[in-house]
Amino acid sequence: GSAAMATVPEVEIDADGTFKYILVRLQRPGGEERRDIVRGTKAAEFHNHIFEKVNPEMEKLGFECKCLGGGKIEHNSKDKKIRVFGLSTGYGKADHAVTVQILKKVYTDYEITWSDDKK
Repeated sequence: GSAAMATVPEVEIDADGTFKYILVRLQRPGGEERRDIVRGTKAAEFHNHIFEKVNPEMEKLGFECKCLGGGKIEHNSKDKKIRVFGLSTGYGKADHAVTVQILKKVYTDYEITWSDDKK
């Protein structure tokens, strides 16, 4: 059976530091339902490393994945601040404003900002 899209966590990012992230759109093949999710980790040297991990997991659940772009996240859990910036060479720049909206749903008491700065 295929999982409910709502059960897929919208955000999975490292607790601290600066790291690459991607914005991924999940869709049911042939379906209208969609969900945009944010994934980021220091373990990924390149943006496609994140996608290569997420994609098979989501395919198993019955979803198609499309990477909408990437960037970087600077996460400071002590000060409750997240900064979204930069871009992915391979996937292009994610719409950081969308990323921020998604992050705000999870990190409700954080100050979350974005910019097109490279660093």
